[in-house]
Amino acid sequence: MHRNSSILIFGGGGTIGSSTALHLARNGYTNVRVLDVYPIPSAQSAGNDLNKIMGTSLRNPVDKQLSIEAEDMWTQDPTFSPYYHRSGRANCCGSLNGIEDLRNTMTKLQEAGLGHTAEWLDTEEQIVQRVPQLAGSDIHGWKGIFFEQSGWLAAAKAIESVGKELVHHGVKFSFGNSGAFSSLILSNDGKTCLGAITKDGSHYLADRVVLASGAWTPSLVELEDQCCSKAWVYAHMQLTPEEVQDYAGCPVVYNEDLGFFFEPNEDGIIKVCDEFPGFARYKMHQPFGASKPRSISIPRSHARHPTDTYPDASEITIRKAIAALLPRFNDKELFNRAMCWCADTADANLLICEHPRWKNLFLATGDSGHSFKLLPIIGKHVVELLEGTLQEDMREAWRWRPGSGDARKSRRAAPAKDLADLPGWRHDSI
Repeated sequence: MHRNSSILIFGGGGTIGSSTALHLARNGYTNVRVLDVYPIPSAQSAGNDLNKIMGTSLRNPVDKQLSIEAEDMWTQDPTFSPYYHRSGRANCCGSLNGIEDLRNTMTKLQEAGLGHTAEWLDTEEQIVQRVPQLAGSDIHGWKGIFFEQSGWLAAAKAIESVGKELVHHGVKFSFGNSGAFSSLILSNDGKTCLGAITKDGSHYLADRVVLASGAWTPSLVELEDQCCSKAWVYAHMQLTPEEVQDYAGCPVVYNEDLGFFFEPNEDGIIKVCDEFPGFARYKMHQPFGASKPRSISIPRSHARHPTDTYPDASEITIRKAIAALLPRFNDKELFNRAMCWCADTADANLLICEHPRWKNLFLATGDSGHSFKLLPIIGKHVVELLEGTLQEDMREAWRWRPGSGDARKSRRAAPAKDLADLPGWRHDSI
């Protein structure tokens, strides 16, 4: 692929798309166009968020390498380093299954040569020593792992920083209906992608087309059920200046049975999330290339439906997490209740490959709710795929894999519940 090859990136206002555009630009590619419904950071991207967890993950074969690469870039690269808050992270749990998962995590870290990055917390006293803010919580019987070299990322601000660098490099942009995918332009034999048409009828010819549209990707082109669009929920709390002082520097606290929270940001806002298998929104829909409409999960953009919140059931689980992790704030008002959409895969591996049906169409999706930390580096590997130099273990992990499992359920404890069956989240008539 030549440095003057024309490349279209749909979803370029989100995590994987903007990262891909950045690494193309840094590698000297001069004909790159980012397309998205909204400007960077895209208002409907999962990455357009207050904060995301940063830390080592070992769920998949290539995770160790990716985690180390990401940590280095978040620490050293000036485009990203201002947005990495190394507050530490405590993974804690009190249930038998949760504690067993924690022990398995420690074993995996030790086997990967990363045992030195984690500290086992065997008692309540040790947990409170690392997270004093849990002193008033009922953590009887809890165990934990503390990661000192971890913390959180100011997500939307980091993507915005990438966007500014893309402008500096001369990357082209198309937003609104001129950046919204409609269909592919194919060769006469239907086997090669020559470009794409957007919703306003614009035709873009290109040497490579990259679909990095996150949770929207399964509704755009035929993926043979390898990805399922799912939503997770969060709510915000506003702290007083005195409360901010008490929680400043608090490690990220994660409990797999309850949820997690972050220290207050510069505006004194704490984000709280519960932990559950996710929500889906099934509709009859026919992606490009599908032979007929079928029931698939379609995201609903909070940007287009700003009065949407989350189901009534989520209010209960969010409040349960607050009662356990932040009992001081049991009576605190919640605001900005919302759902965050991601593309989930059955095995939590990304789907980064050339589409086997259409040459020169590349997929970069399947984040499964854990890819934002890869913002600085995942685009490097997408570019390697485009150039034909992607290392074999990544190619294998991220390959086209229909039949790899039920993406609607995936590795999670239960199937995603359909939002159609859940009241309380929809507050408009559209």
